[in-house]
Amino acid sequence: MTGNRVIIQNATLVNEGQSFRASVLVENGRIAEIARETELPVHDGDELVDGSDCLLLPGIIDEHVHMRDPGLTHKATMESETRAAARGGVTTVLDMPNVVPQTTTLQLLKERYALAEGRCHVNYGFYLGATNDNIEDIKRLDPTTCPGVKLFMGSSTGNMLVDREEALRNIFRDSPTLIMTHCEDTARINANMAAVKKQYGEDPDVRFHPVVRDQEACYQSTALAVRLAKEEGSRLHVAHVTTAKELELFLPNDDKITAEACVPHLLFTDKDYETLGSRIKCNPAIKTSEDRDALRKALSDGRIRTIATDHAPHLLSEKQGGCCKAMSGMPMVQFSLPAVLGLMDEGILSKERVVELMCHNPARLYHIKERGFIREGYWADLILVRRKPWTLTTDCIESLCRWSPLEGRTLGWQVERTWVNGNLVWDGTSVSQQCEGNRVIFEC
Repeated sequence: MTGNRVIIQNATLVNEGQSFRASVLVENGRIAEIARETELPVHDGDELVDGSDCLLLPGIIDEHVHMRDPGLTHKATMESETRAAARGGVTTVLDMPNVVPQTTTLQLLKERYALAEGRCHVNYGFYLGATNDNIEDIKRLDPTTCPGVKLFMGSSTGNMLVDREEALRNIFRDSPTLIMTHCEDTARINANMAAVKKQYGEDPDVRFHPVVRDQEACYQSTALAVRLAKEEGSRLHVAHVTTAKELELFLPNDDKITAEACVPHLLFTDKDYETLGSRIKCNPAIKTSEDRDALRKALSDGRIRTIATDHAPHLLSEKQGGCCKAMSGMPMVQFSLPAVLGLMDEGILSKERVVELMCHNPARLYHIKERGFIREGYWADLILVRRKPWTLTTDCIESLCRWSPLEGRTLGWQVERTWVNGNLVWDGTSVSQQCEGNRVIFEC
C-alpha cells in the first residue's frame, strides 16, 4: 500500500477462536491496529469501510491448487486463477508441480517463481515435485522457499509417480520440509479398471469412478505413507482424504501427521454422478454419503487439519466421457469459502472452526510468515463476507475454463471485499487490474 490508510469499522472479527465486534486499521500493507468493541478515529484521507453486519476474516490460504501455468495455459493461467481466488476471498495459493515442464528440479522451481512475479492477484508459493530419481534436489531444497515436497504415491502421469520403495523411503527420510502426499494404490486401481472395462467397455460410465478408485485403494496407500512417516520421523500431510477408513489413521491434533479435506469431497457424494456426471470426476474419487459424513465430522474433532480445494481447472470439452476419457479435476477456488460457510449454516462446523481450518492451520502447518491471522504487524490479507443469498451463474466465474460444478446453486454468503497485502483486489464488483500478490515466505 502506498501511504493511504484503510479503516474497517464495526465488523464481526473472527480470529483465533473468538468472534467480536472490532475495527481494524490497515496501513502500509499491514494490520496497524485492532480496536475491540469500539471504533477507530478517522482522519482526513483515510478510506473508511463499514463492516456492519459482515464477518471480517483472515484471507483464506488454499494450500492445494493447480494453476496450470506454464505449459497448460489453454485451460488456466496464474493470472486467471488468482483472479478467481481474489474474488472468492482466497489471498494465498500454494500451487502444485504437475505442470509442463513438471517442477521437479530446483532450477525449474526457481523459474516458476520468476514466472509468477507480477502476474498473481494473490500471494503464492510453489511445491517441489518428487520423482523416483530427484532425491538430491529434495535434499538441497531450502525450506524457506517452498511449502513442501509433493509426492504422488499413485494416480499420476509422466515421471511423477513414485512407486519404488527405496525412493519413497529416501524421500521420507531426507526431505527437509513437509511432505504432501497424493495417496491411491496404483496396482489396485489398475486391477479395478480392468475388471470394470471387461464388464462395461473401454470407457465405463463415470458413476463407476469410485468403484475403480475405491476406498481400499486410498486406505492402502495412506496407510503406507503414515507408516513411512512414523518410521522416518517425517512431517506428513495427506492431501484430499476421502474415506472414513483413512480417518482411522489420524490422531486428533497431531502436529507431525496431518490430513486435508477438499471441498468437493465435503459437498458431493456418489449419488451426484447421476446429475453432475463427469463435472465432479476427480482423483481421489468422490465416494459415499457415509464417507462424506465422516469427513464432515472430522472437521471438528481434530483429525482433519485443513480444508483446501484441489482447484483443478479443465475445459468442459476435456471433461467429456466416462471413467477413462473424461479428465479428472474441477475448478473450485472461487467458491470454496461460500460453500464451506454453507456447511456452517447447516451446523456442521462453527465460523471459528472455518477460520481455523482455512486460515490458521494452513499458516501453522506450512510455517507461513506473518499471514493467516488477524494480528497487529501481520500482512493485511483480509476479507469481508456478508450473509446474502445469490445464485451461481456462468457470468460470475473468473476461472479461464468458465464453468463450475456448483452452477445453479444458491449460496448463502458473498465475499464483499478482499485485501491482499493491504491492497483492495476485489471490491464486490470487479477484481483489480493490478497484480498485488507476493511470494510467500516460509519460516523454518
